[in-house]
Amino acid sequence: MWMHLCRLMSKHIMHPIDLIISKTPFRISLGGGGTDLPFYYEKEGGFVISSAIKKFMYVLVARRVHPNILLSYSKSELCESVEDVKHEIIKECLKYTGLTDHLVVLSHAELGSEYGLGSSGSFTVGLLNSLFKYNQKDITNNELGSLACHVNMDILKQPSGKQDEHIAAFGNMMSFEIKKDGNVIAKPLAISSETRQTLQNNLLFFHTNIIRSSAEVLQNQHENSLRDPEVFEHLNKIKEIGLKTKKYFENGNVDEFGLLMDEHWHEKRKTSEKISNQIIDKQYERAKNLGALGGKIIGAGGGGLFMFYVNNDESKNNIRKEFNSSGMNEIILPFEETGSNIILNLLHGSQ
Repeated sequence: MWMHLCRLMSKHIMHPIDLIISKTPFRISLGGGGTDLPFYYEKEGGFVISSAIKKFMYVLVARRVHPNILLSYSKSELCESVEDVKHEIIKECLKYTGLTDHLVVLSHAELGSEYGLGSSGSFTVGLLNSLFKYNQKDITNNELGSLACHVNMDILKQPSGKQDEHIAAFGNMMSFEIKKDGNVIAKPLAISSETRQTLQNNLLFFHTNIIRSSAEVLQNQHENSLRDPEVFEHLNKIKEIGLKTKKYFENGNVDEFGLLMDEHWHEKRKTSEKISNQIIDKQYERAKNLGALGGKIIGAGGGGLFMFYVNNDESKNNIRKEFNSSGMNEIILPFEETGSNIILNLLHGSQ
């Protein structure tokens, strides 16, 4: 796909070719979600568990024949200067890296933002990775995740947390401890390959067919925390569940994770009225009645993907039949070990 795109782009880029393509994974959250938000971790410190998955964001950066900037994402832009760029993330990343002209930036996502798989964080990480490599500068995974968070949280003031950018940068299955000052300590889970495979086999993913704004859900959660101290109590319990999840994963007690998911779901619903609704509640109860031990909405909540833990083959078949027949299509999301990486480097003809 990308080599074909490169040939199509030949009229826009300089020769010898200066071109970089990054490949960055999306993510699923496995524990502690919500405790990576500033309003919480600045008071209590956060803890989340995430896994990268085999769905990706691709970002191409190349040198353009003309001095202006050509952008293609869900929209297209042709800009005379960085200040003319409408896409806020691209604009801030270009300003940070000092790239101002003769530039092409293209992106392609395997799944859209409506799935709740951290696509915005993956895009920012992938874009920065490509821009740094285009500038022939090295950047570590931790620096990449931190810088992407700086762009989204500090500069653009998005109501988001630390999780998405860091798991996109690191890949694998990771725990992230977020200190009160915002620093993130990343550690791979000490999980056996057998436990990892069992977990992957027992997770089912279905689209709720509900489109939601993650920013709206997160903003509502923050506003609730300002007037209701119980929100912090619920998030404290969610963090405890995340810490227990880490222990169970590393001890190989995967079924306990399924039960914790159910506990997590009931705590998470209490932090914002936008996380669930009558339709989502009915979907969750239907899955439980058919044999799921627990489940959760991936991402902020309010729609997107449902993830269920099911350890019985008959129950898996019944849930698949029920949900697929109702139009909630199943999506296969295998785990991914690699974080954001450069898959094509054609700077000055070198690879």
